Amino acid sequence: MAAEVPEDALGRRVSCGDDRATVRFVGAVPPTEGVWLGVEWDDPSRGKHDGCHEGVRYFACGHPSGGSFVRPSKASFGSDFVSAVRRRYGDDGAGAAAADEEINISSKTLEWTDVKERSLESLSVVLLEECLVNGPGADGDILRTTPNVRWLNLSASLLVSWDQVSAVARQLEHLEALQLSFNRLSLPSEGAARRGAFGNLRALTLIGCRLAWTQILECAPMWPKLEELIVEDNRITHLHRPPDGVFEELRCLDASKNPVEQDSLLNLAHLPRLEHLILTDAALSDIRFPDAAAGAETSAFASLEKINLNCNPISEWGVIDELAKLPSLRQLWCRGNDLVSDDRNPKTANQMLIAKLPHLCVLNGSQVSPQERRGAERDYLKMFGEEWMRSEGRSPSRREFARRHPRYARLVEKHGAPEEGELKKPRPFALKNQLLKITFVFADEASRPPLVKKLPVTMEIGKVKGLLARILRVPAGDLKLSYTSAKVVGAEYEMGGDLKTLFFYDVEDGDTVVVRRQ
Repeated sequence: MAAEVPEDALGRRVSCGDDRATVRFVGAVPPTEGVWLGVEWDDPSRGKHDGCHEGVRYFACGHPSGGSFVRPSKASFGSDFVSAVRRRYGDDGAGAAAADEEINISSKTLEWTDVKERSLESLSVVLLEECLVNGPGADGDILRTTPNVRWLNLSASLLVSWDQVSAVARQLEHLEALQLSFNRLSLPSEGAARRGAFGNLRALTLIGCRLAWTQILECAPMWPKLEELIVEDNRITHLHRPPDGVFEELRCLDASKNPVEQDSLLNLAHLPRLEHLILTDAALSDIRFPDAAAGAETSAFASLEKINLNCNPISEWGVIDELAKLPSLRQLWCRGNDLVSDDRNPKTANQMLIAKLPHLCVLNGSQVSPQERRGAERDYLKMFGEEWMRSEGRSPSRREFARRHPRYARLVEKHGAPEEGELKKPRPFALKNQLLKITFVFADEASRPPLVKKLPVTMEIGKVKGLLARILRVPAGDLKLSYTSAKVVGAEYEMGGDLKTLFFYDVEDGDTVVVRRQ
């Protein structure tokens, strides 16, 4: 066997340029001469076969084209932790970071003053992403060299198991945040027995590690004080209930980019301290809390204050009514889904979100002011007031209305019932010859008098801009339009789609269009 191949090469992780792989075979591949490594690539598209070559089975891998043979000279087996630290930072720690470098670990951003150190012994932050760390090295070396590390990044390393990770961590008694993204780690031999290695760990990042939730739960006893867990882009489908004593300190869970089975979310509902749940791009279309009737509070997720549901195929407003059952919910991110209002105006949809969620303080990162809440709730009353009035005195209809609008009765108690003249009635199909009287005001030219025009309801916004461009003698592309309505005081709606019509934006006769230069 060639000298450059370690005796324990089988099962080791290797780096071949920018790609990572696991060694599944070491030996000859006739009729060629010399030693080959049979590897299973992390990226199956990098491979050529499944370990079977010329009719001979040399090894097996999980993907039919995920394997290759490479010469040992093309593969690096990496180095131990301390060697990587010295290579990255120098013997005196002088290379800790560039003065203008911004460092992100977990959800925290460290400033230069947090990482500027004068010696390896005083390093509190060690960033070894893609530094090919393959293990802890000699026993005690890490403790002697970098005893004060609090923040550690070992993403895209060549570690093969949680046993190796714990061998590193047990020498770092101050370790609080650990990044292990893009690794392939076998499960620990005794998870609960290794909890002392991670006794102070608060934040753990495991992006792209191909982990199922059951595997995460098997490791979880090692992290008794964990508060933040990021498991984005893994193989999580069913969220099994964590055993008693597991994740009891967890405050934030990010399971984005996993095809989560929506019914299994309730298996996390008992976690006592969970405040922030991030489920971006998780293929969720529905969320239900069957323990509580419409308009009541659920006992699930008692501490949950923030939830991120961006980029999910949510189209039913009933999902928002279910979220309203969460007693502590204060912040919601809900962009990039299929929730739309009847007028298809994003601002109207936001008003509906605010009106349906009584305790919401932050929507999509923006504070909800008392004035905005009052306006949203009153507009919601007007929006569905005619339907509410039609259902009065008709028990089946009123029950159906209450099911779809569980907060409506409370909003009536809070603001009073809408008057008939305030109701937003559905508009019949617009005829091509229907004209709208529109007043144009010019926000950037206060001295220019308003312009009144009668335009077809089917006129596209781009053509409206063209008309204004000829009047103002400016390029149409420089113009930005929005409109206001006397029926909705204080609200202004953007008209950004040039191919969309005035009818699409629900512009009515007598409305005002505000013209601005971009």
